[in-house]
Amino acid sequence: MTESLETGKSKGFKDASELTSEKPTRDFVEVTIPLPWGHISGKWYGPQNVRPILGLHGWLDNAGTFDTLAPLLSPHVAFLSIDLPGHGLSSRLPDGCCYNMMDNLVVIRMIMNQYNWDKVSLIGHSMSGIIAFLFAAIFPDKTEMIISIDALKPHQRSIEKTINTLASRLEESIKEDQRNRSKIEPPSYTYEELIERLFHGSIQSVQKNNCKYLLARNIQKSEKNPEKYFFSRDRRVRFYNYAAAPQDVTVAMAKRITAPHMFIKALSSSYFEDKQYYDEVLNVLLQKSNFEYVEAEGTHHLHLNNPADIIDPINRFIDKFGPKREVLSKL
Repeated sequence: MTESLETGKSKGFKDASELTSEKPTRDFVEVTIPLPWGHISGKWYGPQNVRPILGLHGWLDNAGTFDTLAPLLSPHVAFLSIDLPGHGLSSRLPDGCCYNMMDNLVVIRMIMNQYNWDKVSLIGHSMSGIIAFLFAAIFPDKTEMIISIDALKPHQRSIEKTINTLASRLEESIKEDQRNRSKIEPPSYTYEELIERLFHGSIQSVQKNNCKYLLARNIQKSEKNPEKYFFSRDRRVRFYNYAAAPQDVTVAMAKRITAPHMFIKALSSSYFEDKQYYDEVLNVLLQKSNFEYVEAEGTHHLHLNNPADIIDPINRFIDKFGPKREVLSKL
């Protein structure tokens, strides 16, 4: 069902040892999960004979987003942090395809089918916090628990902006698809330049000393410039089409969520929409006895920069609502 690769190492690029001598933050097994168009890559932490919590990263990030959080989870907790399609070490979508947020719900269901899971527990950051919200609303009977980090729900935009964004992203995705097929190597940079680009590209959300966790699965050595590297993710993912559910639909989705649900808000991060829409959905969720709201100091990537500040409520929530420790008969 899955192919275990080398324990405790990343295959992001051939010469990782040249860039850092640091040991993995916690032992893990690199896994490959076959899907119809290729595979999903992931880092499996902890016991491999119990159902793991599925970790989902934000837009343009990868499984490395949880490298500093995973070591702080309770030792008995199994955690599978994956690269979504086109990110990290996972396969790109076939030529001619565009990336859409809703397609990731299909990815989750396919992973569940591969492992014979009846239910799934999710931890999602940013874009994947929204994915977890959507999954729990659409598949309440298949959702055991969700934890969303700094993105609560699909963001609201004006009708005009929503339509214009859909049009522009489709056009740009088609252009990138043509560039992909041309096999022209993307621009390359020194490792130090990559850190700067990631730091500023994240709007200074990812601390520079933590950029290495995302770069480890996101760069490849240049053939043209041996001392430089390029971003290896599918360039089409920059033009994701996000879920554009109207606010009344989003409110109805919030009401449909029955699984235990924790939301963690970074206090130094924006709301990504007019706060009135966020507040309306949050107020619906706060009426639920199994919903927990946590605020913590930090930027949008607080789980990567300062995981110790949020790990206690996460561990308590997982111990109460997460996957039970029964041994699975088949993985």
